[in-house]
Amino acid sequence: MLLAGLAVVLALVLWAWGRRLGGAGSGGARRGPWGLVLRHWLALRVLGRAAGWQRRHLEQASKDVRRSQEHLLLRLQGGAGAAEPGTGAGHRGGFHRPLPRRGGAVAGRAGEIHRLVSGCPGSVSISLSLPAQGPVLYLDVLRRVFPEALRPRGTARFSWARGCSLPAAAWPLPTLYCAPEEAGAVPSRAAALYVQLLFALRERALRALEAGLVSELYDALGVLRAGWQGLAQDLASGRLSPRLELPEGTRAECARGWDGVARRLWPRLQVVVAAEPSGEQLYGEALRESECRGLPFYCPFYGAAGALLGVNLWPEQPDSRYLLCPGWAFCEFLPAGPGAEGPPETVLLADVQEGQEYELVLTAQAGLSRCPLSCHLPTPCAPHHSPTPRHPHTPLQTLSVRGEGVPEERFYQSLRRAVAMWPGARLVDYVCAESSLLGASSGACAPHYQVFVELRGVRDLSEAQRYKLDQCLQEDFPVYKTFRLKGSIGPVRLHLVAAGAFRELRDAAGPLGPMARVLRESRPLHFIQSRVVS
Repeated sequence: MLLAGLAVVLALVLWAWGRRLGGAGSGGARRGPWGLVLRHWLALRVLGRAAGWQRRHLEQASKDVRRSQEHLLLRLQGGAGAAEPGTGAGHRGGFHRPLPRRGGAVAGRAGEIHRLVSGCPGSVSISLSLPAQGPVLYLDVLRRVFPEALRPRGTARFSWARGCSLPAAAWPLPTLYCAPEEAGAVPSRAAALYVQLLFALRERALRALEAGLVSELYDALGVLRAGWQGLAQDLASGRLSPRLELPEGTRAECARGWDGVARRLWPRLQVVVAAEPSGEQLYGEALRESECRGLPFYCPFYGAAGALLGVNLWPEQPDSRYLLCPGWAFCEFLPAGPGAEGPPETVLLADVQEGQEYELVLTAQAGLSRCPLSCHLPTPCAPHHSPTPRHPHTPLQTLSVRGEGVPEERFYQSLRRAVAMWPGARLVDYVCAESSLLGASSGACAPHYQVFVELRGVRDLSEAQRYKLDQCLQEDFPVYKTFRLKGSIGPVRLHLVAAGAFRELRDAAGPLGPMARVLRESRPLHFIQSRVVS
């Protein structure tokens, strides 16, 4: 513990030194390359020592998960009135707040729960309250699998932080980023992504693209797609200070098209680091098919409710899996899937069964709240009995105007089927809402779904084409079909919005977590309504 503490202190000293000499991340305009290389080399040495200790500590904690969780729970409770290890953590009596029953507010409708699970799997941005071990382990894993990824100024970061949070690697390795920290603290999200993209374009030797959420990388590369000529002019004219020079060939690569453009602009790219919650699956798919084709994607952290729960130690695998770290948050599990409809009764981390599907119940430092988080975890056991969730599934929200309960992820699959029936159409983005949110403006018809989509390849749809979505929903959800046949649910109303409308919506919303697919507030609904073109 002492060694790890000294390593963190030294890393913070190096970070403060970098800020004093001209700004973390960019290397500073007033600092020469040798100073940058020296700082980076020292930080890597400290990182290696700290990572080795953290790996040994994690391995030891994973060998005795039950004891690790008991000690953590005692720490969270402050020791006051808590049971001794071996007696308290395994009993439900130590918690005074009962779990909500299945089917209640926790299991479905978004509001509060959406905020709790946003970033599950977690964003690579962390706050001071999260374990310092996370960034150290993440950087060590990255260096082990992608040896060139930790080069000085070799990572482009895309995120709007409002100056209140730092990238995961900012403490232990502040010289990693090609743009200064201030680039993420400009007045708006759109401006931040634009400035960060400018800094990235001048660094031909980038090894990694990083974003807090995959939507931020999607929007940054969307800026490149929509306005690369203006970006090139800004780079050539040096409108930002210090003068930014245009790398040779940038214009030519953009003019060639967008498939694989990231690797053509930055030939040494090795990895894309970004959180990809289920609500942002659409953006990850689009990037893999076009701009980031051929690049591996790596989500390093699994987090929820302000707590870091686990780390992805296997970035080389295409399907993300995470080692739940028993010393980071107290975890219980509600059995999910077939035969799990009874009263809530949790299973402790040490008692999960291989192959069983669970919902996570989290007790973390932030508020000491004990609440179920709708993250379904198929948990084949990892070495030393610490479970490794695969394919984290986050059914954050549902559409339900008559109790039919259509989960957002399954709605997305129905929408994709409908889009495939529209010749030439490609889905760019979408949100949906229940008609009750519109109030009297929804008309006198039965409750229904309002769906807003941005498409590429078509300008308009016929009424018959729009109705395809309602047909797909009826085929995929028998309960919905029953209500439709009875007339107690009206047909889906599908609206086309202008190009860029959803990027504007995210810019207006600010850094509030993953994209909400089911709107629960009137303000964003009215915003997207104002962009309807058909």
